[in-house]
Amino acid sequence: MQAAWMVAASLFFALMSVCIKFASPYFGPLEIVCYRGAIGVLFMWALCRSRGVRLHTSVPMMHVWRNVVGVSALVCWFYAIAHLPLATAMTLNYMSGVWVAAFLVGGTLLMGQLADIRRQGPLVMAVMAGFAGVVMMLRPTLEQNQLFAGLIGLLSGLMSALAYIQVAALGRVGEPEARTVFYFSLGAALAGGIGMQFFDTHPLHTVQALWLLPVGILAALGQLCMTRAYTRGATMVVANLQYSGIVFAALFGLLLFGDQLPLIGWLGMATIVASGIAATVLRARALPNPPAESH
Repeated sequence: MQAAWMVAASLFFALMSVCIKFASPYFGPLEIVCYRGAIGVLFMWALCRSRGVRLHTSVPMMHVWRNVVGVSALVCWFYAIAHLPLATAMTLNYMSGVWVAAFLVGGTLLMGQLADIRRQGPLVMAVMAGFAGVVMMLRPTLEQNQLFAGLIGLLSGLMSALAYIQVAALGRVGEPEARTVFYFSLGAALAGGIGMQFFDTHPLHTVQALWLLPVGILAALGQLCMTRAYTRGATMVVANLQYSGIVFAALFGLLLFGDQLPLIGWLGMATIVASGIAATVLRARALPNPPAESH
C-alpha cells in the first residue's frame, strides 16, 4: 500500500506542476506559493477537523525550520517550472535524493572518517553520476539562454533535500501527517503573502486564476499521500517510486506543451534518475532511517 501512496503522490505533484505551468504566465512564483498555501490551509484544516487531528504541536520550531527550507524550495521550483520544460524542472527538483547522499558523504569527510569513505565508494560514484547528469541537462538550457532557470531548479532540489530530512524528523517524533502538511501550507501562505508586498501582484477576477485552485488542492493531496507513504514506514521501493513523477511530467510536457529536449537532455534525465535510485539504495545501508520526501 505504501507504493500506491507514493505513485499517487507523484501523479498529484506532476498534475500540480501542469497547473503551475498554465498559471505562471499570469502570476509570479510568490503569488502561486501564497495561493497554493492558502488553499492548502483550508483543505487541510477541514481534513484535520474531520479526522479529529489537533493542530496544537509540541515541536513548533521543527515546523518553522521545515517551512523555511520547504518554502524556499517551492519558490525555486515554481520559477523553474515557469521557465523550463516540465520534465527538466521536475528532474532537477528530484535531484534531492542525490543531494541527501552528498550530505552523507560530506559529513563523513568532515568527520575525517576516510575508512568509511572508502567503504562508501559506490555511493560517492552515484553522487558523481548524479551531478554529471545535471551537467548534461543544463547544457540544453545553456543553449536556449535558460541557464539561470536551470540553476534555480537545481537549487530547488538542494533545498528540498533539507526539507525532506526535517519531514523525516517530524515523523519520528510522532507528528501526524495532516498536521505537518497543514503547517507547511500555512508557512507557504504567509511567506508568499509577505513576499507579494515587494512585487507586482495580479488580479484574481480572471479566467486564468482558476488554475490556482487545483494547484492548492493537488499540492495538499500530494503531500498527504507522500507523508503517509513515508511515516507508515519508509522503504526503498517507496523512495524510488518518487521518480515516477518525472515520467508523468515528461508525458504531460510532451502532450500538453510540446516540450522538446535534445538527446543529451534525455540522457541527463535518465542518469539523474538512475543515480538517485542507486543513492537511495546505498544510503539505506548507511542510514537507519532514510529521510522522507516532500514538496
